[in-house]
Amino acid sequence: MSLERTPPYLQVVATLKAQIVSGELKHGDTLPSVRDLAARYEISTATAQKVHRTLKAEGLAEAKQGSATTVSTRRTLHRTAADRLESALNTGRIYADGEYAVITGAGLADPPEWVADLLGTETSGQALRRERVTHNSDDQPVSASVSWFSADLADTVPALLVQDRIVGGTPSAIEAATGRRAVATEEATTAAAATQEQAALLGVATGEPVLLSRNVYVDAQGDTIEVGEAVAPAGRWRVHRN
Repeated sequence: MSLERTPPYLQVVATLKAQIVSGELKHGDTLPSVRDLAARYEISTATAQKVHRTLKAEGLAEAKQGSATTVSTRRTLHRTAADRLESALNTGRIYADGEYAVITGAGLADPPEWVADLLGTETSGQALRRERVTHNSDDQPVSASVSWFSADLADTVPALLVQDRIVGGTPSAIEAATGRRAVATEEATTAAAATQEQAALLGVATGEPVLLSRNVYVDAQGDTIEVGEAVAPAGRWRVHRN
């Protein structure tokens, strides 16, 4: 759908969503009032009210009686691999305000076949594996993920083998050491039932619905830099930005 044909309220919703996903609008920030939205975007107050209702319906805003409408993301927003890559490369920060990751494993391991194919790993060859659990400011887990890299990066980016967070994220560390810049990500998602291991990491019950995603970071030549797999609990919105 072209921008010209997109209803005005959805154009404003898309703008505010982009600000929320990027962290420009943070959890607890006050959204522009209906009157301010109407004036800023030259829309009617009825259309501006629709903007607020849409964001509330998608779990990205909340309003208490007698209070302004505020951003609400701690329990509802799922940041994608593309979001994190953009943040790492543009701001040097891979996590939003209030989020933090605990690295739960780092080392060489045998990758699953689909990962080996994407990395171009030789048969029976190992790859570099990093696993983490990301938490929000309430210390609740919002995702668990595993990233895979070519084993030769163990020598050029030794920080990947350390069970500690890399400031600025892995894409920035790899670029600094090798000159290879991740410029795009391909991502696929599906709904699934939580395995026992996933349930333990996320603090949910085994069998509860979760969102699984697989992503590939590629450089300007289209070569794979990183392959990842993540799982997030249900009830978190994945926001796509054009």
